[in-house]
Amino acid sequence: MARAISLSLRQALRAATTILQQSDMFRSGLARTASFARNLAVPNNCKCIAGVRFMSKHSTESDVEFDARYESFFNRKDIDGWECRKAMNDLSGMDLVPEPRIVVAALNACRRLNDIALAIRFLETVKDKCGNKKEIYPYILQEIRPTLDQLGLSTPEELGYDKPELALKSVYEM
Repeated sequence: MARAISLSLRQALRAATTILQQSDMFRSGLARTASFARNLAVPNNCKCIAGVRFMSKHSTESDVEFDARYESFFNRKDIDGWECRKAMNDLSGMDLVPEPRIVVAALNACRRLNDIALAIRFLETVKDKCGNKKEIYPYILQEIRPTLDQLGLSTPEELGYDKPELALKSVYEM
């Protein structure tokens, strides 16, 4: 009996669907009616299990493990330019300022790749990540200065990249 009712409901829904599909106005009502009819057709003793999704991924990685992971990634001998850029992009997308030892490892990776432009761009990114905290960037420069001298790299400020050549004077400074 219940099966016959569910079959007739299905046939009625199919017929209503074919008739009303041409009209955009009735689609919303049809969808609600179909959902209601489907709920009537399913027996009450049917056990339905809904899927569960866990939306947040909580990292169990500590700060020391995070630093060690990126440091070891940049210290790999077989790192290529794409991987180096990808890791730097991932770091710049995170809500953190990389530790000086990660910056040193990244600069050494840039030297192994013979890519000075990438090294300077990474230093610019680190400065940008420091934001308004004026004491963080000088500390990082102080910590990475031996590596900069060893590799023969200049900071963006030493190269004059912090003041554009053709920049117009601000109207607020006139």
